[in-house]
Amino acid sequence: MADPMRIRAQAAGDKATVRVLMSHEMETGQRKDSAGKAIPAWFIQEVSATHNGKPVLTAQWGPSVAKNPFLQFSVKGAKAGDKISVSWTDNRGDKRSDEATVS
Repeated sequence: MADPMRIRAQAAGDKATVRVLMSHEMETGQRKDSAGKAIPAWFIQEVSATHNGKPVLTAQWGPSVAKNPFLQFSVKGAKAGDKISVSWTDNRGDKRSDEATVS
């Protein structure tokens, strides 16, 4: 399983800004190793986020996203103490889900 995501959610007024740093190699499938063989593609395909269990974001990603991707988004109506959960699934079927509390 991948390393935990670093999630920070901060309330400001009637919304919260959520920042997520995901740990993932994000291989495109186009690079070659030292022996000249192609390194197989391995990337996050779907990212989703929920606010207190209700979906607020779904994104479809491809192989061109950078290694250890960073994602930032805002959630209207979020306040201190609410829960933000972020999950991803990659093209190998690996999954990761982490949660943070809005501060």
